[in-house]
Amino acid sequence: MAQRFLQDLFAPPLGMPAIDFAAPAGAPALFAADSLTWAVMKNPVALLAGGVAAVILELAEPRVRTGVWEHTAFRGDPVRRIRRTGYATMATIYAPAEAARALITRVSRMHANVSGVTPTGAPYRADDPELLNWVQATAAFAFSEAYSRFVRPLSPAERDRFYAEGAGPTALYGATGAPRSAMEMEGLVSAMAAKLEASPIVFEFLSIMRTAPFLPSRALQRLVVRAAVDVVPAWARDILGLGAAHGLRFGEAALLRALAAAGERIVLHEAPPAQAYKRMGLSVRALYR
Repeated sequence: MAQRFLQDLFAPPLGMPAIDFAAPAGAPALFAADSLTWAVMKNPVALLAGGVAAVILELAEPRVRTGVWEHTAFRGDPVRRIRRTGYATMATIYAPAEAARALITRVSRMHANVSGVTPTGAPYRADDPELLNWVQATAAFAFSEAYSRFVRPLSPAERDRFYAEGAGPTALYGATGAPRSAMEMEGLVSAMAAKLEASPIVFEFLSIMRTAPFLPSRALQRLVVRAAVDVVPAWARDILGLGAAHGLRFGEAALLRALAAAGERIVLHEAPPAQAYKRMGLSVRALYR
């Protein structure tokens, strides 16, 4: 079961191009091999909990929420949607730069065709820079916060570095105003907070994430979802109505830290991070310590 899970996890999802993360030899990625981003995003706990937390924050914005819910497969085929998003994330960070740019261009063309109106009559476009900035900012916040909470605390300087490293690649998606530091992230939150609102869709999303078979254990999925809710800032949880019952239970944070510690040591040789390190001629053990 575990082998089949790993094969499915790292295989290109239906409709997306196959990317060889191990070739050509020496080809750099959009992010440097010694970047904090490579270190953070290789940890499965940070990746999973951070990814779900990012979507929770995205869905708090009504235009983003409507676009995601009406133009993606979250409800009809959530596993495919999860894998497509995860694959695009891995490609952006670890793939050879040429392959990453090609995939980003493909995604951006798809965004250009997505538009509509929210239930309250507000128009939206998926390529709106304001919305792209919010999506990229929430992802940067959630991944770094999950890593800092469950793997090891990030210093203020490291948090700034994580935001800054993503500025160039996220601009390729059209998020030209994504924050480059924690202070800029605070400024963006201040500008966006009044536009965020509660929605039943957030709870539907959480229900889907608890039950869709994208991990080999449903118990682990439920744990990841509760961890993701904890990663969401308290002020945002208040807006969304995510009370304490949705977050981690007694002892679960310690369990997640233990799982995250294992994720720092156990090399997944077929995973994009390890394959990318091999492509660069580097020892994989330098990434997994």
